[in-house]
Amino acid sequence: MILARFYTLFVKHSFNFTTDSRAISEDCIFFALRGDNFNGNSFALKALEQGAAYAVVDENVGDDERLIQVDDALTYMQQVAHFHRKCYDIPVLGICGSNGKTTTKNLLFQVLAKKYKTHCTQGNFNNHIGVPITLLKMPQDAEVAIIELGTNNPGEIADLCKIADPNYGLITNIGKEHLEGFGTLEAVAKEESELYHHLLQNNGTAFINTDDEWLTRMSRGLEHKVNFTKTACEIKSLVPTIAFTYKSVDFTSPLMGDYNLDNILTAVAIGEHLDVGLKSIRDGIAEYQPDNNRSQLVQKESNIILLDAYNANPSSMQVAISNFAKMPQDQKVLILGDMFEMGPTANQEHDELLQWCTQFNFTKIYTLGNHFAAVSENSGISTPADMEELGSLIKSVDYQNTAFLIKGSRGMKMERVLDYL
Repeated sequence: MILARFYTLFVKHSFNFTTDSRAISEDCIFFALRGDNFNGNSFALKALEQGAAYAVVDENVGDDERLIQVDDALTYMQQVAHFHRKCYDIPVLGICGSNGKTTTKNLLFQVLAKKYKTHCTQGNFNNHIGVPITLLKMPQDAEVAIIELGTNNPGEIADLCKIADPNYGLITNIGKEHLEGFGTLEAVAKEESELYHHLLQNNGTAFINTDDEWLTRMSRGLEHKVNFTKTACEIKSLVPTIAFTYKSVDFTSPLMGDYNLDNILTAVAIGEHLDVGLKSIRDGIAEYQPDNNRSQLVQKESNIILLDAYNANPSSMQVAISNFAKMPQDQKVLILGDMFEMGPTANQEHDELLQWCTQFNFTKIYTLGNHFAAVSENSGISTPADMEELGSLIKSVDYQNTAFLIKGSRGMKMERVLDYL
């Protein structure tokens, strides 16, 4: 079916769609996507029986006139999403980078929503399926859109930019993420820089943290950019919470650390550029409460716990640990879980991280996971076999007035450590 004609159907049915056969609603449009372990085509007829108005399929599943057969259902959904996005003459901000994407996105939402009807990526819907879903859910009265762009392999940022067509963009930073897919830090930088390339080709504007050498170097050829830096503000504190003054306005945030200050200043710069008042920006920053195991401060009796267990790579580990080392408590304990998607250098990265940690003289370092276990002889840190054994080791010590940092990749589910503290 011609895309414009299909979009007319999409509008007629109030932009009501789903990719989940378990979530069929009356008069919706069902996109029958396929994956390694599922095939939406198998549920298309059932979706129609349950009330769907149409089903977009890429296999011959019947002759019902409500079946719309295309070459590839996912590609078609992406094309519809792009068509939908082009109906909006509004700021569409693309966010990518190695660390801090979701925190920055959430901070930005709090800031921009002070003035605009703001639409943004929910959760981690930042891939080839999540980005088109986010765009298709953009309401007709949206005034600003914030689209998170994720990547695991070369070429994905460029593809997502073609779908979302951001006219504003930012790269949070360049770090050792997804080395399994990229191999080197330079390859990561090349992939993330596709956002800058898209903005350059389409007369867009980039927001550049000039304190970051990678980003400064990568953005040299851009025609339209807004620079920002920590030197423009007076930093009052970074741990356990952030406080600073910018243009005579005092800012506070429950977030901690130099790396989160970068995320906050990104939101300040973009808010200012889009004419959000500075006091409204301040209020938005203060109101953001971290959740979902991202930079959460948890108080348990006399102990304070920094729970940062949503994700981890060597770069994010180092910035989190170096900031944690500045905590005022005399006793500071690290509890680290494996970093995933590190590729053939995984054990080396874990070993180098532990050797680097020795400079801080932490009270104790606990580790969990196969990669940390593989380098335990080099580090002198024994790694327990499982979470239960780790919990027993922690509970065997009567920690009082102690600061803990819990960090690891999402698959490690390091938040379970809280049950033992």
